[in-house]
Formats: sequence, C-alpha cells, structure tokens
Amino acid sequence: MFRTSFAAAAVAAISCLLLVATGVRVASAAEIKFLCAGALRTVIPGLVLEFEKSSGHKVTVTYGGVGGLTDRLQKGEAADVAIVSGPQIDELQKSGKVVAGSRVDIAKVGVGVFVRKGAAKPDISSADAFKRSMLAAKAIDYTDPASGAADGIYLASLLDRLGIAGEMKPKTKHPPGPSLYASVASGEVEIGFQQISEILAEPSVEFIGPLPPAIQNITQFAAGIIASSTQADAGKALVGFLSSPASVAVMKAKGFE
Repeated sequence: MFRTSFAAAAVAAISCLLLVATGVRVASAAEIKFLCAGALRTVIPGLVLEFEKSSGHKVTVTYGGVGGLTDRLQKGEAADVAIVSGPQIDELQKSGKVVAGSRVDIAKVGVGVFVRKGAAKPDISSADAFKRSMLAAKAIDYTDPASGAADGIYLASLLDRLGIAGEMKPKTKHPPGPSLYASVASGEVEIGFQQISEILAEPSVEFIGPLPPAIQNITQFAAGIIASSTQADAGKALVGFLSSPASVAVMKAKGFE
C-alpha cells in the first residue's frame, strides 16, 4: 500500500496543507543549490515543487551517495543546503563546512530485501535465517560500497560481520543505478538489497521485508545549511518546509519512518 500510487495520492491530498503549514513565502526569490542523498529521490521532487510554488524560490537538486556528497562538500563545492546522513552532517559541522547548530533531522529508513515478482521468498525472519538464505543464494546484489551509498557500505560490513564475506564475494553483483533492479527482475540475480523507500517505489520487483531487527541498519538523514551559502535564509526556509508535519506525512507514505 506504500507504492507510488498511494504516495502520489498523499502528495495531492496534503499539498494545500504544505502551503499553509510552513510559512515560507518571502519577499524576494532566491536560487537554492541543494545536494541531497539519493535515497530521498523518491520523495524530494514533489516536495521541492510544492516549496517552489509556496515560496517563489527556485531549487536545483543534485542527488548522490551520502559519502560522495560529503566528500564534495569537504572539498569546498558550493551549495546552500545538504541532506546526508546525521553523522556526516555532524562531521561537516565540525570541519566548518556546515553552519554549527543548523542540523535538522529529516527522515530515517532501513534496509530492505527484494526479489523478482513471483519468485520464492528467502527466509529473513532472523539473523541466522538471513545468513542461511545468503549462503543458499546463487547471486545477490546491492549498491557498490565504493559509491559511498550508506546501504552498500552497510551490506558489505554485515556480510563480513556474519563471517560469510568470503563465500558471498564471487556471487555478489554491484550493478549501477536502475540495473540493480533489472538484474533481479530478469532473474539473473535472486536477491537484492536497497533502502526500503527506494524498493517501494520500484514496480518491477517485489519487496520482501526489512532486514531482521538484530542486523538492521537505520540511516538517519539530516539537513544542514552550508557555511559558504549566499542564500542561507532561503535554505533555512527549505529545511523548515521539508521537516514540517505535512512533509513528514508525505515521507511516511513513501516508506520513510
């Protein structure tokens, strides 16, 4: 029920509330450069559109892995607002790249499991069951940890922690972008992993469920104002909009906690 159609209806149903609840209209329009974690790609476009309508500001969004975005900001890339993981915002504050005290938690999401539609569902009811299912699988895929994506980094560390990294290495794929789903949808790969919000937005595969609680990894996404921003007030308005109760309702409809 959390698929795209439901989420689209939620966006439409509360769009008028978004205009009222956040109070973001200002006298002069600004152009905001926004660096955003790719995991939020399923929800940010609609919210940004509503923000632009209500505020008169223009927002240019660039998506990427949280590791890569953080590196770009540490190297001095110009931007006004960033959403990466909470620890990375804290790191950016310590290095002076993000305004101290500007962190605002936006959403959090766990890692989920997906398979080809109609395929047998692996047992992921416990950490032990998950381990057995991984060893029995012919092939799995998840985002390449080298991309800086939080889910890919975590999956690699999890397999190592479970003591099966060596066995899983020859049957682990790291296809780029949409190919992550295509390889599972085609049957080339049995089991895929991605953050739950992204799986729910992908109609070509079937969401099995989240990782077991004992081995789940929740990523907290947080926003911060870039210290070198020339549009700090507009950036704060955008962050306020994204963290408003109305925006949170939209995010929940998209699979975020």
